[in-house]
Amino acid sequence: MMRGHCILSHGFESGPDATKVTALADVAERLGWSHERPDYTDLDARRDVSSLGDVVARLERLRMLAQAAASRGPVVLAGSSLGAYIAGRISLEVPVRGLFLMAPPISMGPLPMLDAAAVPISVIHGWDDELISAQAVADWAHARRARLLLVNDGHRLSDHVAASADAFGQLLAAL
Repeated sequence: MMRGHCILSHGFESGPDATKVTALADVAERLGWSHERPDYTDLDARRDVSSLGDVVARLERLRMLAQAAASRGPVVLAGSSLGAYIAGRISLEVPVRGLFLMAPPISMGPLPMLDAAAVPISVIHGWDDELISAQAVADWAHARRARLLLVNDGHRLSDHVAASADAFGQLLAAL
């Protein structure tokens, strides 16, 4: 019997087969959670909308998937960078059991600041993230009493794929 469903959202200009979301999918499966990895590459390519593609359509795609999954049982949202941003925002609209955010952008230009439902939140972020200040993420996590793992890495967290998967597994195991 499945414990619930995980929706794993890739970062901007990445894809559903990206290393980190693939590692998270493996952990979810091992711990008895079903999972899906939506493909947002078509929306990321929409540079006519913004330099980050069609973020509003990204939010809508995740909203629809999360609503459908929540009607079937417990949902956990996870995401990397822009995927983390949309996971946090959608958690305010759809009931979720937990959030796992990798290198989350706290602000997104004209869009609302990153916010999240009052659920268990785990964040992994690089001390040397060249796009998002580690201090801003620490402040954001502190205000929500989120579990925060700061690692010696940059925005892509490429040296911490296993650490990300382990932290995700700890979140799922605690739910």
